[in-house]
Amino acid sequence: MAAYTHKNLMQVHDAAPDLGLAEWQASRFAGDDLGAERTGFAHHRIKPDTRQGFAHRHEQAEEVYVVLGGSGRVKLDDDIVDLQPLDAVRVAPHVFRTWEAGPDGLELLAFGARHEDDETDFIPGWWTD
Repeated sequence: MAAYTHKNLMQVHDAAPDLGLAEWQASRFAGDDLGAERTGFAHHRIKPDTRQGFAHRHEQAEEVYVVLGGSGRVKLDDDIVDLQPLDAVRVAPHVFRTWEAGPDGLELLAFGARHEDDETDFIPGWWTD
């Protein structure tokens, strides 16, 4: 394997339509495109004034999210955290998480160690007021 890989994230396939998520966001899972062997990596853009229609959590994977642009909130189990550019949020595997974008949308990167046998739980419509 090469010592490094260079890829513009906008060249990575947007998987959101394939996953039924296009109503809320664009999602580019770039780990494979970068040839990452141990690191999961994704770029997400949540549409302005939109809340994701689901929450998820992992059995094993701890994740770190970094806000690149826009603003919004994240719901972490029962807590809601306001977000702005360059905020970083670490989320333990067992914590349910979902995102809500402000008027300018919410752009973020997600990082975590790959776990090939990791179970992920999804709950549609989890964040309700």
